[in-house]
Amino acid sequence: MSTLASFKSYLNSQLHVTLPAPTTKFSNQTIIITGANTGLGLEAARHLVRLDAAKVILAVRSLPKGEAAAQDIASTTGRAGVAEAWPLDLSSHASIEAFAARVNREIPRVDVLIANAGVFMTQFETAAEAGGDEMTIAVNVVGHMLLALLLLPRMRETAAEKGRAGVVTFVGSFTHWMTQFPERKAADILGGLNDKGKARMKDRYYVSKLIQLLTVREFANELTKSTKPGKIVTSVINPGFVATQIMRHEGPLFQIYLRVLRKMLARTAEEGSRTLVHGAEGGEETHGQYLDDCKVGSASGFVLSPEAGDTQKQLWRELAAKLEKAHPGIMQNI
Repeated sequence: MSTLASFKSYLNSQLHVTLPAPTTKFSNQTIIITGANTGLGLEAARHLVRLDAAKVILAVRSLPKGEAAAQDIASTTGRAGVAEAWPLDLSSHASIEAFAARVNREIPRVDVLIANAGVFMTQFETAAEAGGDEMTIAVNVVGHMLLALLLLPRMRETAAEKGRAGVVTFVGSFTHWMTQFPERKAADILGGLNDKGKARMKDRYYVSKLIQLLTVREFANELTKSTKPGKIVTSVINPGFVATQIMRHEGPLFQIYLRVLRKMLARTAEEGSRTLVHGAEGGEETHGQYLDDCKVGSASGFVLSPEAGDTQKQLWRELAAKLEKAHPGIMQNI
């Protein structure tokens, strides 16, 4: 899809599409949602508790905020003890490993991972506890894939035992088509993004969402080739333009502009969260796909181009190397 066609599709979606309210039951399922103390994650968790999930783990950086969110969910759904807050800092490999280890100790069943948390950085900052990667890439790309791979063995066990494919779904963005991604021409793409002198931070969030989409597509290819028991499907969700706080670090003039846009176009967090619940439902037709308006959609023209195929494979090789360095042997989990 061309940039112009994508923009027209985006406007039509925001102005004229009413997303279906979730009705599919998640009975007996255990679901993990990152960044679930506010916005999309909180509202998705609320839906999932309402839809009879057995346990919904709110993976959050601030435990007090997560616990408050769990209490709020309990009071609004009438189901106490289903939502539970656990600490997770996606900018720290040690925190991710500790979270996954706790899951493996305490949770015998994991059906769904919703990788929702994200950062929108306006200034260059490195994640010291994530190998020194630039923060946007560390959280939005590397951290979530590290978490997904660490949880794969438990999710495969669950899928094999229950006879239903596990679901790993990543919250992406329509903004993946808003960048030319010139960094893709570097010999070391991810390494180049750590160069402060060349960093284009106004573009970085969009770049991170494009890289996320490309790497998840290749992750899907790897899962398809795997012969391990227990099927896993993976996808990328576009929730659309939603009134959340992810751009709260932008300057005052941009905030004024953003308030106007929100009034004109934005979905509420509850409306946007319906796309997360749809992604969590899984289904073979969603595997490796970009989900838009609660159905399989079309990614940008670049993503579907032959050039992107080469970039996708290069990014996966680079990401796999990073993940192996952080946790030797992790790629064998696929």
